[in-house]
Amino acid sequence: MTERISLEALASLPSVVGLNVSNAGNHVAYYADWTGRFELYVQDLRTGERRPLTNGEAPKAIRAGFVWSRDDAFLYFSRDHNGDERQALFQVNVESGEVRALQHDPQSMDYAADVHPDGTRLLVNSTRGGMLNVHQYDVRKDGQGAWTTLTTQKNSTAAGSYSPDGSRLTVNTNESSDLKNSDGYIMNADGSGFRRVLSVKEGSKDSLGHWHPDGQRVAFSSDASGGGRLGLLNVDTGETQWLTPENERIEEYPGRFSPDGRWLAAIRNIDSSMTPVLYDTTTGQERLLMLPSGMATGTAFALGGTHLLLSLNTTSTRPEVLLYDLTNDTYQAIVPADYGNVNPDDFVPGEYVKYPTTDGLHVPAILYRPRDARPGQQYPALIHVHGGPTAQFFMGFDAQAQFLADRGYVILNPNIRGSTGYGVKWRDANLKDWGGRDLQDVAAGAEYLKTLPYVDPERLGIFGGSFGGYMSYLAAVKHPELFKVSVPIVGISDLRKLHDDNSRVMPQLGYYFRSMMGDPVADADLWADRSAITHAHNLKAHMFMMHGTNDPRCPINQARDFRDALIAGGKQEGDDFEYVEFDDEGHGSADIAGKARSYRLLADYLARRL
Repeated sequence: MTERISLEALASLPSVVGLNVSNAGNHVAYYADWTGRFELYVQDLRTGERRPLTNGEAPKAIRAGFVWSRDDAFLYFSRDHNGDERQALFQVNVESGEVRALQHDPQSMDYAADVHPDGTRLLVNSTRGGMLNVHQYDVRKDGQGAWTTLTTQKNSTAAGSYSPDGSRLTVNTNESSDLKNSDGYIMNADGSGFRRVLSVKEGSKDSLGHWHPDGQRVAFSSDASGGGRLGLLNVDTGETQWLTPENERIEEYPGRFSPDGRWLAAIRNIDSSMTPVLYDTTTGQERLLMLPSGMATGTAFALGGTHLLLSLNTTSTRPEVLLYDLTNDTYQAIVPADYGNVNPDDFVPGEYVKYPTTDGLHVPAILYRPRDARPGQQYPALIHVHGGPTAQFFMGFDAQAQFLADRGYVILNPNIRGSTGYGVKWRDANLKDWGGRDLQDVAAGAEYLKTLPYVDPERLGIFGGSFGGYMSYLAAVKHPELFKVSVPIVGISDLRKLHDDNSRVMPQLGYYFRSMMGDPVADADLWADRSAITHAHNLKAHMFMMHGTNDPRCPINQARDFRDALIAGGKQEGDDFEYVEFDDEGHGSADIAGKARSYRLLADYLARRL
């Protein structure tokens, strides 16, 4: 098969991420890697002029957002070192580009949430002291004296934003013994008056979003009905106004209010496609935007509330940044999709499919097939498992799927049980069951691929990162006859060791993990059975492990220990498995050079082994 797409050219295509409109609505800031690494840029929405704000100070991998000061004079962002996720805060002057490091505990993770209206305080979600909690940073001070702790919750806790007058702020946390539960709280900006104002149902995930300009109402989301609904809450009276229809097929996420408070922008997720929707905050009436089907995201109003800033892409078109005119439902690209030396006609569209699995259910998935597939010819196929597991594949641009399809592989991206986007029942179907029904969905995906006339049933593989790496390890040892190759990337092989490491280094992830798989002691037998390292002796597929040595989420010992278990069982590196570590990476490749390296290693391995 003729290869049309150069891996290096594809990996070098720039990304524009983290769109954030200024408070005045006349500028947008974002990260872009036009220089080969990410820098922070600001662009004038009236003239189109853009300029860089950083020169090497921006993060290598974008794992945190950034915020504008209320007067738009400063931006606050976080940066780690080579993927270690010890996020440190920085202030950049929008006019001069001067970057100033704020005080940082080397072991903490600091994420900017909002800036107080008076400009003196920064609202920060931080692991200072252990569990993720809410803090304030006084930007007028230096050193430890700049920090004030606002919450000391034992469970993961995060602030939303200050009220318009700066007197109060929103907080989301859980004080229930049910680790699935999440509720919304209000507190005074000085740390007093902490009280719960949103709890739709015990066990539901309820959270507060942005404040309405009236300073009384707050956007909120809840999954108590089985789907992701949003509404408005009056935090003083407790009065609620539901906006999203009660439908398990719909998930909606609240965004920003228009400057006049008339509209609440939200993102609607149905069948792995996303589109913005506006809700009239008085009548509750919805307004859909006139956009192509695919992945359209963005809820920030601009230019006095007359426009909405969006990012749009599809399975065969790369992201572009649009300015949508709400007065006449037209839009223009202010950052067009960049294809560099790649011909966009060479990209193949993804097909939304559903395949049968156990319990009479069907798994939604996105299927890619080679453009030059010939009738009667069979091709190798790969299952790509996403991370999370509380995440999903979308009908958006997937560079990995494109370069693999171009090289003659059929790719199946399944949203297995545990994925978001399909209601609470589907999302929670693998609670205390990692490697159970979700793994059955993966195996069913392999059986589905075998039914396709253009798939070679003897040449199936699996790959994925993070939780997808976990599944790539486990599927290869729990279903040893099913796959010819397995490629775990920053994966998980030992659940108990992962929990213990996370609880020490990233306590918020230790909490998340317990909410997923239960107690490490009471459920020790389950955790052992669902750990690939327990079953390493069953491996028959050839395996290629890739991992960053700085990864705090899925530490490098997850790969090293599995490699050592294979060697102890008589397996030989090269003959039975391949292994590579990256000393300049954490939880996956982020910059262009790292992506190009990973793409090439994966392509070369599959060409030899599958």
